[in-house]
Amino acid sequence: MEMPHSLDKLPKAHLHLHFTGSMRHSTLIELAQEHGVHLPDALVQDWPPQLHATDERGWFRFQRLYDIARSVLRRPEDVYRLLREAAEDEATEGSRWLEIQVDPSGYAARFGGLTSTLELVLDAAARASAASGVGIAVIVAANRTRHPLDARTLARLAAQYAGRGVVGFGLSNDERRGRARDYDAAFRIAKRAGLLAVPHGGELLGAASVAECVDELDADRVGHGIRAAEDDRLLERLADRQIACEVCPLSNVGLGVAPGPLDVPVRKLFDAGVPIAFGADDPLLFGARLLPQYELARDVYGFRDAEVAELARQSIRSSTAPDSLKKELLGEIDVWLTQPDGPAPRPEA
Repeated sequence: MEMPHSLDKLPKAHLHLHFTGSMRHSTLIELAQEHGVHLPDALVQDWPPQLHATDERGWFRFQRLYDIARSVLRRPEDVYRLLREAAEDEATEGSRWLEIQVDPSGYAARFGGLTSTLELVLDAAARASAASGVGIAVIVAANRTRHPLDARTLARLAAQYAGRGVVGFGLSNDERRGRARDYDAAFRIAKRAGLLAVPHGGELLGAASVAECVDELDADRVGHGIRAAEDDRLLERLADRQIACEVCPLSNVGLGVAPGPLDVPVRKLFDAGVPIAFGADDPLLFGARLLPQYELARDVYGFRDAEVAELARQSIRSSTAPDSLKKELLGEIDVWLTQPDGPAPRPEA
C-alpha cells in the first residue's frame, strides 16, 4: 500500500493566527514566572482549557484567559521571542507564509502607544522572517466589543503601514457584540490603502453574519465563515467571487461552536468551490497549531492527497504573498504530490 505523503512537508500558508494566541504554552509559563504573573489552573495543569464560548459566560471566560495570557508580554524582547518562536513553529509544520493578526490597542499602554506597538511587532516579524525563512505579514485587527471610532483609528494606522509589512485589516472578537456594518467606515479606509478586508464572521452567528461581512465590508476573506454552509446561495456567491473562508476546525470544537471535528462543514465548503485556508486561530488556548488541522482533512474529512494539496494551494492563492513566492510554492506543492516523501533509506554499510 502506498504511504501517504508527510503533511509537514506540504508547503502551505497560514492566514488565521492571532498574535497572543500564537504563543507557545511553555513560553507563557516561563514569562509568567519571570514577570510574577499568576496563571489560573486552566492555563497551567488543566491546559488546554475546557472552553464553551457559545454562551456569554463562556465567551467572557475565554476572553479573561486571553487577557491574562496577553499580560505576560511586558518587554520588547518578549514580543521578539513570541514572533521568533511562532515562525519556528510555522517552519516545522511546512508553513511558508504567515499572516499574523494583532490589535495594537491591547499592548499600546505598555509599549508607548499604538504606532510604536505596531512598529515593534513589524520589526519583530521582519527579524523572525529573516531567521526562519517563513514570510511574515501583519494584519491589524479592530475589536468588535469596542466603539467603531476605535476601529477607524486602527484602520488609519494600518493604512500608514500598507506596503511596509501590514497587508490587511480585520475585525475580531464576539460577533454577537457588534454588527459588521457598524465598522464599514473603517474598512473603507483600509480598502482605499490597498489592504485586504479580513473580518471574522460566521463563527458564533449564522450565515447572515458572513453575508454582512461580504456585503457591508467588501470582505476579501472571512475569518472562520463556516456558518455559510447553512445557506447554499451564499456558498455560490463565495465560490463565484473566490472569497476564502479561514477555517479553524479545532478552534470551532474548542469553543463549542461545533460538537466535534466532523460537525465542522469543511467538506461542504470544499465541494461547493469555496476556497479554504486552514488556520489554528489561538493555539495557546486550543492546544493545536496548523498541522493538526491538515491531519483532520485526511483522517476525519476523508480528503485524498490530491485534495489536501488543493487545500494548500487555496491557502497560498488566498494569501498576500508576492506573486513570485506564490508561483514557487504552488510548484513545490505539485512536487509534493508527485514524489514519494523523503530520500530512500540508505543501505546498511
